[in-house]
Order: sequence, then structure tokens, then C-alpha cells
Amino acid sequence: MSDARGSAVQPILAGVVGTLTGFFGSVAVLIAGLTAAGATAAQAASGLAALCVANGALSIAVSLRLRIPMCFAWSTPGAALLVAAHPASFGTAVGAFVLAGALSVVTGAVPGLARSIDRIPPALSGGLLAGVLLPFCLAPVRQAVVTPWTVLPLVLVWLVLSRVAPRAAGPVVIVAALVFTVLQGTAGTALAPLPSLVAPALDPVGIVALGVPLFLVTMAGQQLPGIAVLRANGYGPRTRLALVMSGAASAVVAPLGAVQLNLAAITGAIMVGPDAGPDRSRRWISGVASGCTYLALAATAGLVAGIVGDRTPALVEAAAGLALVGAFVGAISSAIARPDTRVPAAITFLVVGSGIAVAGIGSAFWGVIAGGVALAVLTRPPAAPSPSAN
Repeated sequence: MSDARGSAVQPILAGVVGTLTGFFGSVAVLIAGLTAAGATAAQAASGLAALCVANGALSIAVSLRLRIPMCFAWSTPGAALLVAAHPASFGTAVGAFVLAGALSVVTGAVPGLARSIDRIPPALSGGLLAGVLLPFCLAPVRQAVVTPWTVLPLVLVWLVLSRVAPRAAGPVVIVAALVFTVLQGTAGTALAPLPSLVAPALDPVGIVALGVPLFLVTMAGQQLPGIAVLRANGYGPRTRLALVMSGAASAVVAPLGAVQLNLAAITGAIMVGPDAGPDRSRRWISGVASGCTYLALAATAGLVAGIVGDRTPALVEAAAGLALVGAFVGAISSAIARPDTRVPAAITFLVVGSGIAVAGIGSAFWGVIAGGVALAVLTRPPAAPSPSAN
């Protein structure tokens, strides 16, 4: 019995640490995205609490059922996308959340569609994600000029931790920024994380223009890497089940202000790999521990959303940008990996990063369109092999 208890300690710790790392490493981005989309602080608190409960329930249920560490998280790229998308109202954003969840369900339910997602050109998906993250990654540069005495020490801490403890760098600077914001007296007030229902707006154009890029950036930025993490550690993930479950849960909690859910990617490596113990058959415990940690974190949603308030404090915004530098570098690297598609990748990145809005539709949609057109015009299909001589 003592051996069984001992073998559970490491996966439990991995689940708790991985979840806390993911939560504090991206919560500022989530709140910033929701508020940029028009959510009030109370609605952002509702969305954060709903996401924590949904992630917790999914992680526990699927990990217990499949006996593999299936850990879920919210879509950080999706939250960042909201800043560039300029939805007409938060109701339009909620409608887009429902649509993105429905698209995930359809992709998982229809054989062959999940495989087609693998064929999305990295030039488009990488350029889209990099353009979405650009405004966040510019924030520490801009704020360092405005308030160097608070931002530059944060940058120094981030640099040192990126060298000695890379996984801790993002969460530590965000927690430090939140604490300093409270000490400065510039934080909002704590809120009760009460459910706040928001009906989807009757805005088909706006919903599609945001929902489709949200689905694509979540799929390319987190779902597929999450699946890759599981496969790299010897697990045969039930991809279709993961897509259907996360998509259905996303659609259910969307009216509470919650952005799309997905498999955990970067922090998933903590909870799925060797950090979760040498015995792969017991690593599913980390998924259950992750779920329990999320359920506990749901109680802090009002406090965190209240600190950030209706407008993300400058220091927290800068910290979020630092935490996303790694994701930005990965997206850029993926986008320009192939020399023949670098121009379409650059066009996608530039249009998305511009933040333009045309006909009430944000830059993410137009970036995908512009990049897709450039890809079709500038790249040639591979030549058919010539018949061998007899």
C-alpha cells in the first residue's frame, strides 16, 4: 500500500504544478482578451470560473475513463485573438465561442476531418498565431519606456528565470505583476465568481469572422501540440474523443463568458512526461490532480478578475507579453520554416498584427484570407513525377 501511495506522489505533484503553471502563465491573457471583447469584470470572472470548472471536470472524467493523462486548458491563443478581432459586442464573441466549439465537435465526429486539420499550411497557422500574439509581446517594450522602474526589473527576473527555470519564468512574472499591482493600489476590487449569462448576439457575419479563426488558432496552437505531447510520451490519444469532448464543453460554458477549451499543450508536457513519474501506467493520476486543482482555482476567479479589472493593468499586460515570447518565437519559426511559403506567412502575420477592422470584421479573419490568396498565387503544386524510362 505504501508503494502505491508513493507512486502517486509524483503524478499528483506534476498535475498540481502543471496546472498552476498554466493558470498563472496565461490568466492575464485570458482576462485581457475577454475584456477587450467587451466583457465586464464580473463577466470575465464568470468566464474564468466556468473555464476552471469545465477544465477540471473534463480532466478528471477523461483521465479516469481512459487511464491516460488527458489534461485540458483554455485556449490562450484564442484569448489573445480577441484583442485583435474587435468583435462588435461581447454577445458576438460568445456566439463565436459557441461556433468554435461546434466546429471542434464536428471535426472530431466526422472521420477524416481531424486528419485534414493536420494539413493546414504552417505558413497560415503560424502566421496567424504570431500576428495574434504580437500586440501582447510588444506590451513590455512599450511599457518599459513609460514606467522603466517597474517593468525593467520584471524583464530582468524573466530573463534570469528563462535561463535557470524556463517553465517558471512566465508564471512567476505574472504573479509578481499581480502582487505589485495590488500593492500599488491600482487593482480593482475582488468579485464573487457568480455565473453571468450572456446570450449570443444575432450577428452571423461577426460570429463567423471570429469563430472560424478562433477554431483554427486553437486547433493549430494548442489541440495539435497537445495531441503531439501525448503521442511523444507513448500514449495513443483518442483524438476524435478529445475534440468532441472539449468542443461540446466549450459550447456549453460559452454563454458564461468562457473561451474555447482544448488539450493542454506546453504544460501538458509536465503532466504527461517523465515529470509525472517513471511508471507510465500511473500518470493518469496527474490528469485527475490537474482537474482537482482547476476546481480549487475556480474559487479564485473573482479575486483574479477583480485585480485585473475592466482594463488590464499596464504591469500585468507587460508580464503577459513576456510570458508569451516563447509561444511567439515558436509560431514565427513554424511560419517561416519552408522558404517557398515565407511570403504568404509574412502577409498573414502582417495583416493579423496590423489590428485593422474592415466592415466590422477584425484583422485575424482578413489575415487568413490574405495569406491564403498569397499561398495559392505564389506557390506551385509539386510536379508530377516523370515516367521512368524502360
